Amino acid sequence: MVNMIKRYLSDIIKSKLHDEKAIIIFGARQVGKTTLLKSLFGREDTLWLNGDEEEVRATFDNLSASSLDAIIGQHQILIIDEAQRISNIGLKLKIIHDHYKDRLTLIATGSSSFELANQINEPLTGRKWEYKMYPLSFSELVTAYGLIEERGSLEKRLLYGCYPEIVTHPEDAEERLNQLAHDNLYKDILRLDGINKPSKLEKLLQALAFQIGSQVSINELSGTVGLDNKTVEKYLSLLEQSFIIFRLPSYARNLRNELSASSKYYFYDTGIRNAIIDDFRPINLRQDIGALFENFIIAELQKTPRRFKQFFWRTSQQQEIDYLTVANDAIEVTEIKWTEKPGLRLPKTFLDTYHPTEIHQVHQNNYADFLLKKQKILKNPILL
Repeated sequence: MVNMIKRYLSDIIKSKLHDEKAIIIFGARQVGKTTLLKSLFGREDTLWLNGDEEEVRATFDNLSASSLDAIIGQHQILIIDEAQRISNIGLKLKIIHDHYKDRLTLIATGSSSFELANQINEPLTGRKWEYKMYPLSFSELVTAYGLIEERGSLEKRLLYGCYPEIVTHPEDAEERLNQLAHDNLYKDILRLDGINKPSKLEKLLQALAFQIGSQVSINELSGTVGLDNKTVEKYLSLLEQSFIIFRLPSYARNLRNELSASSKYYFYDTGIRNAIIDDFRPINLRQDIGALFENFIIAELQKTPRRFKQFFWRTSQQQEIDYLTVANDAIEVTEIKWTEKPGLRLPKTFLDTYHPTEIHQVHQNNYADFLLKKQKILKNPILL
């Protein structure tokens, strides 16, 4: 029997059902958006529409007041899955919200934010709650499987990641990951006008996969992939907005030798990263375990209920800090090492200039406590 896993967003969504705002959920394909909503709204009063279906898109293309009444009927909850596939979706969500907000809860999901977010921000100003959904977090997995078992699964998470389908079907994780990474994950990007070189997109992802934890040069990527700088930057932006990768900018405020225009890129899921480069070797055979662990930890930190800006720090003299956050001028520093380094020291230049309020060293022996604290572990799990 597959263990069912409570998602962090489930309680949040339930708490927002009766305040007359639409609920928008963004996230990559297969992170569990539909499964989550079906667990919460499997009732007869729920109407499900899928934007991937041609008939649904055609219905919205010819939307009118009378057709809208016929579609919605007496349903109290309307869920539009993969809403980014419907043209002018923002305006149509606004019309539905304004006509039915007194009796209808409107929920829309999008597997790629570059279309949906751009279309809904203005039409739905003041009318929506927005949430991002990621692959399973460490705290969600601990809630489902227990701390001891999950700590023992660290190698599996590093190699195969945390997509729900992969976690619940470990027996053929590689096959499922390859299908997800190469067939499904960025299918929305390839539908866009001007994205007509999927081989270049995959080559760009491979280049990023080999550079996790390192500064990324647009010029170098351009030469590697065979695209001009502007196109590389466009592809990077689309990959970010479709929740495949995320950017960590460099922090610079006071010092002349700080690198202020550089970035690092990480994958939201290490399993996807490994599938892209076709490398599922066990961790004792890997030369990239340090970078892989760093990606895993920083990706988990994206899943926290955070209110801060995040960076890395580096100088032209190669002094570096893996990860830091800034909130209300308070700086918190995290160094991430696969193997614990007793007496690890931060650059004196950084300490004297920025006076961080908290300093953490995260490694394979203490990462669990660190992540549970950051993610505020779920309580009272329910079956989904």
